[in-house]
Amino acid sequence: MAPTLRPPTEGRTIAVVGDVYRFLVTGEDTDGKYALWEAIVPPGGGPPPHVHSREEEGFYVLEGEITFTVNGERIVATAGTFANMPVGTPHSFKNESDRPAKMLISVAPAGLEKMFFEVGIAVEQGATTAAPPKDEIEKLLAVSPKYGIEIRLPKH
Repeated sequence: MAPTLRPPTEGRTIAVVGDVYRFLVTGEDTDGKYALWEAIVPPGGGPPPHVHSREEEGFYVLEGEITFTVNGERIVATAGTFANMPVGTPHSFKNESDRPAKMLISVAPAGLEKMFFEVGIAVEQGATTAAPPKDEIEKLLAVSPKYGIEIRLPKH
């Protein structure tokens, strides 16, 4: 495997349900060991509650504030906070503040990034905002089981 060096505005950039993800390293680069991406989460952004059956997921908050819900407990995470979600841990995150938040997200082993590539919408490298989601939630619900993800939407 060749070393990977990504300058600040480069990396495949995908919008998923309104969040912007810039992929720094994928399983193709790491022989499947891990993947790492930068997430820009706008106010109100973040995925629905879900559970991973294949990979651990780590979060490192760089800017702003993210509210994690883990096993039903809410934790407000500010810059410098790290969180790791073992396989099987129900979790979600949301930006409940009034300004964008930025964090790094890792998965080990790699593979989940392929779901983002399948569900998301390509945006220009360097983009920091995305159009509000349209039918992405439905697409996410349809595609996620293939990647071992169980989405737990609130019951109405």
